[in-house]
Amino acid sequence: MSRPRWLVGLLKKAFPGRFLAAGATWMPVLGRMVDDWLFAGDDLIYLPKNRVIPINKTLGAPQEVVLPSAVVEHFIEAANYHWIMDSCICRDASKCRDYPVELGCLFLGEAVLGINPRLGRRVTKEEAQQHVQRCSQAGLVHLIGRNKLDTVWLGVGPGDRLLTICNCCPCCCLWRVLPHVAPRIGAKVTRMPGVSVAVSDRCAACGTCTRDVCFVDAIHLADTRAVISEECRGCGRCVSACPQEAIEISIDYDSFVEQSIARISQLVDVS
Repeated sequence: MSRPRWLVGLLKKAFPGRFLAAGATWMPVLGRMVDDWLFAGDDLIYLPKNRVIPINKTLGAPQEVVLPSAVVEHFIEAANYHWIMDSCICRDASKCRDYPVELGCLFLGEAVLGINPRLGRRVTKEEAQQHVQRCSQAGLVHLIGRNKLDTVWLGVGPGDRLLTICNCCPCCCLWRVLPHVAPRIGAKVTRMPGVSVAVSDRCAACGTCTRDVCFVDAIHLADTRAVISEECRGCGRCVSACPQEAIEISIDYDSFVEQSIARISQLVDVS
């Protein structure tokens, strides 16, 4: 059953307490209950921003390079149903001043037919493509995959018929809770296959990359340079933020788009 707008309003009021709720997932019994209720079967992938991906030698000439956004474009073209939310619930709840509140999530698949029409609207494939392009131009990062939490708060289903494409900012994103949730939940949000991020010798330890840049607090200063931990989800924000251009992101192999598409397709049918 689709959720009424007043319930969404309550969720926005409760949003500031998400970090406290994340801490509760470490409790053995309660944590398992939350995992089963909100995150069972989840698999979400952060897609690096197109403009920060260098040309990897294994990918051929520049005109042959396939960008991460191709994953989103593939599913938009494959889907029969497209839904854009009127606003981003995370940015709206946080009263974000740095990124557009009106650029909400894009949902694909048959389950969108059950979403409350007062929360957004069905769109064409062309409108969906234009929406994600606007999100990219605004500096937002795409997060794509199956997310049971969305089926719960939207009151729709089944979960294998709803594909989530979040457009995340570093300041308000729900998934800033990742450093605080239990590992079994945090492990369901990953970097794109083949993506690696590294700090080069050009690093001047200025600390820019550590200040409100990383979603998951995966970068910190140690001695005379920045260090990236295994918690990195490969979004590439630190690459864009570094004034020394000392942080590099690369793709280890040329099938990264195909692998991402295959992985998501196993969990969600958008046709």
